[in-house]
Amino acid sequence: MGTHKWLAVVIVVVALVAIVLEFSSNQSGSQDSLADEALARGTIRIGYVVYPPNLIKDPNTGALSGISYDIAEKAAENLGLKTNWVEEVCWGSMIEGLRTERYDIIGTLIWPNSARAREAAFSTSIMYSIVYPYARSGDTRFDADLSRMNSARATLATIDGEMTSFIAQSDFPSAKTYALTQNSSVSEVLIGVTSEKADVTFVEPAIAHDFLKNNPGAIHRIGSIPVRTFGNVFAVKRGEDEFLGMWNTAIRELIFDGTVKRAVEKYSATDSFLPTQSPVGNRW
Repeated sequence: MGTHKWLAVVIVVVALVAIVLEFSSNQSGSQDSLADEALARGTIRIGYVVYPPNLIKDPNTGALSGISYDIAEKAAENLGLKTNWVEEVCWGSMIEGLRTERYDIIGTLIWPNSARAREAAFSTSIMYSIVYPYARSGDTRFDADLSRMNSARATLATIDGEMTSFIAQSDFPSAKTYALTQNSSVSEVLIGVTSEKADVTFVEPAIAHDFLKNNPGAIHRIGSIPVRTFGNVFAVKRGEDEFLGMWNTAIRELIFDGTVKRAVEKYSATDSFLPTQSPVGNRW
């Protein structure tokens, strides 16, 4: 092969290598992790579900507060990041918002389960929720035996995509359900019970106490044993391990320095939550 042909081959090879390297660089640049993106923009984008006392939204001003809000704000501050609470969502659509990258994290503490784990990754548990069944005052049919709810003669108030529906399906599959839509508030399941559209529902004591302030004597807790104890976690899109590791570091600091304890006390919710154990024992 002549000199000119060798030179032409070399030029072509060099050009191809340059194209491949540029393509690889562009691909790498377009696949920055969520942690890199958040740090670069200096802001965490947060989606949230209104769920007092975890996440409270003032109906007049739109201002946010609550246990989840305070903890997320402090965690972001410690990471040197600002927060942008970009979107209010409902239980059934919140994971979809992560998947489509409308926000970086769900800022309302949620309860992890297997169905949600298919689409989301979860933070360290901040604390543990205690969930009890509640019925109308005077209705004692299920007080002695919760298994009586697993019957077509019982109707359970649930919210689609929310934990009430999972408890009903798992523990009481034979019961009928009074199913509310995904954008319903948690208080509406209790209204379903008091209006006799349902017999029982499942909520945390803080939710029941708040309801009883406006409806004295309307409901009663069935028994003293919770039907569930759930970890309370933040959720991010699956695969964002760097962001989750960064967030978990900030969260553990807040557990150990007492910030979480103070947030629970601030919103008078100590009877609804159990503490996460710290290396030096129970901090509550």
